[in-house]
Amino acid sequence: MSGARFRRRAVGVVSALLLAVCGPLTASAAAQPQASSGTSGESGESGAPVTPDATSPGKHSVVTWGASADRQGAGPADRSYRLIVRTSVGGTNMRIRLSNAFGEHPVTFASAYAGLRKRGAELVHGSNRQLSFGGASSVTVPAGETVLSDPLPGKLAAQSDLVISLYVTGVQGPTTGHGMAMQTNYATAGDHAAEEGAANWTDPMGSWYWLDAVDVETSAAVGSVVTLGDSITDGWASTTDGNRRWPDYLSRRLQAASGLTVKGVANEGISGNKVLADGAGQAALNRLQRDVLSQPGVRTVFLFEGINDIKAHSGVTVDDMIAGYRQIIDRAHAAGKCVVGATVMPFKGWSEYDAASEAVRQGVNDWIRNSGALDAVTDFDRITRNPYDPQLILPFFDGGDHLHPNDKGMQAMADAVDLGSLTSC
Repeated sequence: MSGARFRRRAVGVVSALLLAVCGPLTASAAAQPQASSGTSGESGESGAPVTPDATSPGKHSVVTWGASADRQGAGPADRSYRLIVRTSVGGTNMRIRLSNAFGEHPVTFASAYAGLRKRGAELVHGSNRQLSFGGASSVTVPAGETVLSDPLPGKLAAQSDLVISLYVTGVQGPTTGHGMAMQTNYATAGDHAAEEGAANWTDPMGSWYWLDAVDVETSAAVGSVVTLGDSITDGWASTTDGNRRWPDYLSRRLQAASGLTVKGVANEGISGNKVLADGAGQAALNRLQRDVLSQPGVRTVFLFEGINDIKAHSGVTVDDMIAGYRQIIDRAHAAGKCVVGATVMPFKGWSEYDAASEAVRQGVNDWIRNSGALDAVTDFDRITRNPYDPQLILPFFDGGDHLHPNDKGMQAMADAVDLGSLTSC
């Protein structure tokens, strides 16, 4: 065991959970702090910020929500976006991360606000507060970069419906966002970010734009887990607006559990994503730094990918998959993170299923279970498969296409995670 991993395990053993009970974002119009924001591509992957944390003694920043950035189509040049996200861990001094990672031109966020949702696009009265960037109310983000807001004073509760409203100008060419939110968000022409009412937010949409992470300040003993995955992690076939993706169920379990120091969950799944090849989003290998390792307060990486590589009939072998997994594991370990892996679930009945791809899946799962390369393993295959035909997903968990689980399947997956394994190194 490396020194960094040993020290982190020791912290997990001796540290008591210090996270205070958090109320909603305070509604007072407090002056915005002058903390610096940052943009950088120095990490080697576009859009990974390098920004020092300015936190209180004994505290640090921890990611409470995330959604993997990807290339989206061209958008209007003068538009407001109301983005609804569910927090995991609670804390204070919330910050948002705005991404232009896939843009080809600078984009200006002329104003940005954070509030709490009442219903639909309507906010809790008095909760909408302006965010700042290096003390300014607006910020221009160059192509390929990201920016962090200044910390917003006040408390943000766990499991809150946080609403980020952005007025975006100067958009040209492709935008940056997350295509499949499984959450109804809203847009409108012109600048309506400061409004708390819903009247002007007439354009519902199923994606998140620009926003790719939210973090809070909490005890240095508290950390987060990032789920690196594909459409199953992204929530395909779960109930829209229900927060019933398996990472959502995992987040609720972590909040209810006592004595654990991992409380945050960031969902970095992309529908169609692969480990080895770009396509539906950059390959897991290529987005690992930006989407996972650059997030603050990450204790554990939960690796659950591979089905899209396997079923694509591209000639990918078991050895190819193992080599990809090993790179992710080694890079995460080098960054001082635990890595929990999950077996690839059954997909017989899906249009791309055949005996050759099934053989690769079985070989991959054997390695995941028995290689010892991972710090812990969750056997999603065993939990979701049909005992009478193990190549099939259990009908009770089948979302209808024999690949993606429904809400019950998502919950069963989250329930199968040994919470202690998330601090396994």
